[in-house]
Amino acid sequence: MTVLWIVLFAVALTVLIGAATSVRVVQQFERGVVFRFGRLQPQTRGPGLALLVPVADRMQKVNMQVITLPVPAQDGITSDNVTVRVDAVVYYRVVDPVRVAVDVQDYGSAILQVAQASLRSIIGKSELDDLLSNRERLNQGLELMLDNPAVGWGVHIDRVEIKDVVLPESMKRSMSRQAEAERERRSRVITAEGELQASQQLAQAAEVMTSHPAALQLRLLQTVVEVAAEKNSTVVLPFPVELLRFLERWTPSDGPSPAQNGSRPPAGDEQRGDPGEIPAGDPVGRGDDDQDRSLHTTVDEEPQHRDGGERDRPAQPGLPADRSEHDEGDQHEGGEHRVIVPGPM
Repeated sequence: MTVLWIVLFAVALTVLIGAATSVRVVQQFERGVVFRFGRLQPQTRGPGLALLVPVADRMQKVNMQVITLPVPAQDGITSDNVTVRVDAVVYYRVVDPVRVAVDVQDYGSAILQVAQASLRSIIGKSELDDLLSNRERLNQGLELMLDNPAVGWGVHIDRVEIKDVVLPESMKRSMSRQAEAERERRSRVITAEGELQASQQLAQAAEVMTSHPAALQLRLLQTVVEVAAEKNSTVVLPFPVELLRFLERWTPSDGPSPAQNGSRPPAGDEQRGDPGEIPAGDPVGRGDDDQDRSLHTTVDEEPQHRDGGERDRPAQPGLPADRSEHDEGDQHEGGEHRVIVPGPM
């Protein structure tokens, strides 16, 4: 009797162990692929309890969720010979659990290696401007490059995004200088366009003021009102330059002075009190008057006589030497002589 109970207990324990090993729980986001004695069963097991044949069946669970795979940064040279460092991220999911379990050993590692190779290929085919500003097209191209081999593995690539593009410091400085120059060019163009529009408006305003002179006066009064509104102690009024030219044109002029044109004044306008000048018609010197000689210091003290008792008149300032000639009627009478100075030519 005791032996019978032991046998029954052993059989019950074996059944419980077999039942525990033959029942599997499949989650909602999973699918079960069953291998019976190593042979693939065509039907996969869905969410819930999955019963397996003890010892004969072995089930492999496949995750059907979207998987996020970060791609490590890859160094490459763009088509315009710029060294960059680019990293990306790949979003994919399993669409055929049977092929994932049978056709590829580790589909996650396979997708990662293909993503790295495709990213380097995209870097070599693209220019730097495309990597910086046209990433949407590059993302689509990278997605197609990854999706072609992944479809045969039962994996679908949902989305590929280029995360960051790292540039060398020298290239960053060059691009900053280029951007600064571009902004300077735009500012100058905008300033020039503003000046052109302002000049056109001013030209139209000048035409209106020319046809209506009262508009200029109204504008002047408006300017005065605007300045006076600021409570300034000094008000500056514009004065037209044309009025100054008009007054200068109609102002009588006395003509140039003798000192400006370099000629001697006429005989009637000379001043007799200046010892530096010799008036025409006055005695140059007397033989018996030492005082008169001291007044006319510019006269040569030792004149040379010519034939007929004439003296050479000394050169005076402002007169050429060839014009200092004695009149033929100049004679010595009573120890004195006179010099007749010709007027200005």
